[in-house]
Amino acid sequence: PRQKTFVDRCMAALKEHGNTVGIAATGFGKTIALSALVGQHLKEPSAKALVLQHRDELLSQNATKMCKVVPGVRASVFNAERKSWAGDVVFASEPTLRRTSNLDTMPKFSLAVIDEVHHVAAPGYQRIVGALRELNPVTKLFGTTATIVRGDKATLKPTFTNVADVVGIKELVASGHLVRPRVFVVDVGLQQELREVRKIAGEYDQDRVAEIFNRPVVNEAVVTHWRERAGDRPTVVFCSSVEHATDMARVFNDS
Repeated sequence: PRQKTFVDRCMAALKEHGNTVGIAATGFGKTIALSALVGQHLKEPSAKALVLQHRDELLSQNATKMCKVVPGVRASVFNAERKSWAGDVVFASEPTLRRTSNLDTMPKFSLAVIDEVHHVAAPGYQRIVGALRELNPVTKLFGTTATIVRGDKATLKPTFTNVADVVGIKELVASGHLVRPRVFVVDVGLQQELREVRKIAGEYDQDRVAEIFNRPVVNEAVVTHWRERAGDRPTVVFCSSVEHATDMARVFNDS
């Protein structure tokens, strides 16, 4: 039911504004929701939808989900290996589509869905959005993400003017759709340094945060506590920078 409400709100915002963003926590089922939204849009005359994604491995997976949610829909894929515009809905790889030679072949779309929409401020995405609007100035734009804030502080406002719905983790836990988390806090002696980190435009200085966290002694402490609490479980580790992620992976692999 919450996915249906999400879709209804986003459809209403698309009708009113021509663009909208739907924010939902990981585990909500954004792919199912966006598939249902595309399915509703495709009921309109001459409708054709583009789903833009930043990773090739998601294209076929999500095209398969789309066909399950919207029976009878024709889905095609546009990436480095397969370049087909034939579908009612086309799943396209952003790194492939942003190339001029590929944009020149792109047909008109009545709806463009941008998965992980916080990426849309990047130049490649902006090239694609510009090409979509040049072909069809009234192309509707819909974006989904769990994390609307970008690390580089770039704004999405030039592309999106409103947010239709926000589904948070607390809401999904309260409704029983996500497991209530057990939280363990590990003190690795960084509290004072973290309290002194300055804010830039309302956000913490990420470079400084990365400097504080990405230290061998801290990374090793994280792995030690992980092994004690969850060493037998598949685990996702969130890091403060790409370099931190690389260094943390090395510690895990060496442990």
